[in-house]
Amino acid sequence: MPPRSPGQSAMSARWMILPAVVMTLAMVIFPLGFAIYLSLGGNGTLPAGLGFGHYSRLVADPAFWSALRVTLVLFVVALVLQLVLGTALALALNRYNVVRGLVRTAILSPFMLPPVVVGMIAIVVLDPGLGAANWILESLGLPHFLWLASPRWSLLVVALIDTWQWTPFVALIVLGGLQALPARVYEAAEIDGAKGWSLFWHVTLPLLGPTLLTAAVLRSVDLLRFFDIIYITTQGGPGNATTTLNIQAYKLGFDFMDVGYASSVMIVLALIVLGSVLFFASLRKKVSW
Repeated sequence: MPPRSPGQSAMSARWMILPAVVMTLAMVIFPLGFAIYLSLGGNGTLPAGLGFGHYSRLVADPAFWSALRVTLVLFVVALVLQLVLGTALALALNRYNVVRGLVRTAILSPFMLPPVVVGMIAIVVLDPGLGAANWILESLGLPHFLWLASPRWSLLVVALIDTWQWTPFVALIVLGGLQALPARVYEAAEIDGAKGWSLFWHVTLPLLGPTLLTAAVLRSVDLLRFFDIIYITTQGGPGNATTTLNIQAYKLGFDFMDVGYASSVMIVLALIVLGSVLFFASLRKKVSW
């Protein structure tokens, strides 16, 4: 066969990527565009003016601001816990070869579990009457605790459940970053007398900056649109204590059939997710070495 011309090769390449383009349009662009359309009143109840009636209602809705506060608090608490504990776990796995070889699978297995399974485990363990958590408290002479039914503490409990599941994931990312750090930097630091906490704070942590921010980007996307575990364990309760923007939009859209208003909530959530990703990505560029 005669060799293909550059024009023929380019045409073939375009046809080969066409399925990916069509899939992207079908799975990403169309749903996003349709959600924007619904949020502007495209469900047949177009508000007056420019079609921003749902967003005007959203700004004046106390439930929206409560859900936004819950979303941001959960995001900050869980992200900080996962980064700190994930870094500590990665340092332990990197330092102790025996632990790294024998126990790594058991330690890192939670994030491989489906969120449904994690939620069901939490319900069983934290059950006020028969759960293992209150049994341990009782054994220590402490009073029972309403883990998932406490308006004050349920959000923290949900953050701890997610932290238990996803800290190993962060640890894997940080462990890879640790193993990629240049040895010559540590040799120079040790010659200068750095050791222990000083070595970690002034050498290891700055060098891990890009790795930690990569983990922050990946976890931010999941934490801001947190849904599965909350819906299984508390369904946004007690009251609105664990109602995030995602949970609120689900209830509005499926329980109350207020699809347009639910879409406006999801568009705001999408913008928050995008903003957090761009923020951490820009920080990562600044701390790259």
